[in-house]
Amino acid sequence: MKRTLLGMITPSSNTVLEPYTSALLMDMFPLVTAHFQRFVVREISLEDGALAQFSLPALLEAAELLSDARMDAIAWSGTAASWLGFEVDERLCAAIVDRTGIAATTSVLALNEVLARGNVGRLGLVTPYLKDVQQAIVRNYDAAGHQVVAEEHLGDKGNFSFSEYDESTLREMIYRVAERQPEAIAILCTNLRGARLVDEIEKEIGIPVYDSVSVTVWKSLLLAGQDPSRIQGWGQLFRQSSLAERA
Repeated sequence: MKRTLLGMITPSSNTVLEPYTSALLMDMFPLVTAHFQRFVVREISLEDGALAQFSLPALLEAAELLSDARMDAIAWSGTAASWLGFEVDERLCAAIVDRTGIAATTSVLALNEVLARGNVGRLGLVTPYLKDVQQAIVRNYDAAGHQVVAEEHLGDKGNFSFSEYDESTLREMIYRVAERQPEAIAILCTNLRGARLVDEIEKEIGIPVYDSVSVTVWKSLLLAGQDPSRIQGWGQLFRQSSLAERA
């Protein structure tokens, strides 16, 4: 039996992405499984110490440890590049491939690919972040051609605390963003419990909702040569054949 192994680089204070990633892949178990390596992340802000958490050496060390288990793809399941700049993740993926020989992606690059494939010009944004972090994210997406027409943020610098917001809180945030009729809504954080809401909310509001954990799994499967459409009940990202083509 040839297994497919997906490696996920994980913030140390994150308690959502591991169980939700495994839940997304449940229908593909035991042929496809996810495996996790943590590195230190305790706060999300624009302070120097918080920004330094996402240094290339720390992420590369986690990737190298995952490579010991012969992963078929490695993903940085985090969204720091949304405020640091997308090029940060592009450099990271190139470095992971160079160091390990394993295909690599990130939550932000996966989301950006989905938005580009869908020609999303008007974007809605739901995050847990502080105002200045949110403003940096909005600037980066506006510059990339995805105008943020509505946003909601919790004003929290967590990171552990992000996981304690319940689904009803996220649901109301999504509904408020949807009032502005964006072409898509992104739940931007891998420590928010949004993935399980997506299928139901998309049917209610008629707008695609892209959760950070979900898009990371989607792209990781593509890189590993697996068909994401085998995942059912987690939103239209996994149903649309145009998005299930191997990149």
